[in-house]
Amino acid sequence: MARKIPMRKDILSGEMFKKQDLIRIVKTKDGEVFADETGKKNGRGAYVVKDLEKVNDARDKKVLESKLGVSTEVLGPVYDEIIRLIYREDIPKR
Repeated sequence: MARKIPMRKDILSGEMFKKQDLIRIVKTKDGEVFADETGKKNGRGAYVVKDLEKVNDARDKKVLESKLGVSTEVLGPVYDEIIRLIYREDIPKR
């Protein structure tokens, strides 16, 4: 019997993707927001597709700010972290 593949909705596009193709963004009760590599940290999670073009477009349109209800100053480093994680995954493993 084939295992079910976990799917999540990308908050930038509204499309469904495999969970492994997404980066989880966490907002804690304290209002802290960060990218969660493990996908297991405590807090409210939202998912962003691992696509530089979509992430940069979302940064320009302030999509995460409106979805998470957080200021641009807080999310600036989060966007940078998402981009860093995408680049790190694109580097071939030896």
